[in-house]
Amino acid sequence: MVTMDNAFSYTIFIRTTPKRLWNALTDTTQTKKWWRVAHVTDWKSGSTYVLKQNGVTIKDPEQVILESTPHARLAYTWHTFSPQWAALNGFDEETRLRFANEARSTVTFEIAKVGHVVRLSVVHDGFDDDSAVLDAVRQGWPPLLSSLKSYLETAEPLDFTT
Repeated sequence: MVTMDNAFSYTIFIRTTPKRLWNALTDTTQTKKWWRVAHVTDWKSGSTYVLKQNGVTIKDPEQVILESTPHARLAYTWHTFSPQWAALNGFDEETRLRFANEARSTVTFEIAKVGHVVRLSVVHDGFDDDSAVLDAVRQGWPPLLSSLKSYLETAEPLDFTT
């Protein structure tokens, strides 16, 4: 993991193929398994997407796909901090409002075959100085990407519930 002042960058190697990784990132049935969230969209550049988590739908016209090159690169704007999202994820209203007042950030996935494995590089950037969202992102992405790796290599995502 490499952290920069206003960005989060993480690279992980997964025993899979670029196609299987792409599908795990874009197929709602699969994202619900390892992420517990579905991104509902057609995955075309410029399209909006809807987040669905535990029966709650979160949509916003600024949640858009920025780039979509199957099996190679995917980028989208990061999501809306609604009261429903905060309740689902255990954030109080003060924190939610602080998150909501920050600039919308961007997530970029780069996929590359390296020998018999695939390198997944994730960059989450576009944060304000002293971003509270960035602090949360730095805590959230590593276990999430570990769950993705486990899911692709063993068919079992990691379970972080207690």
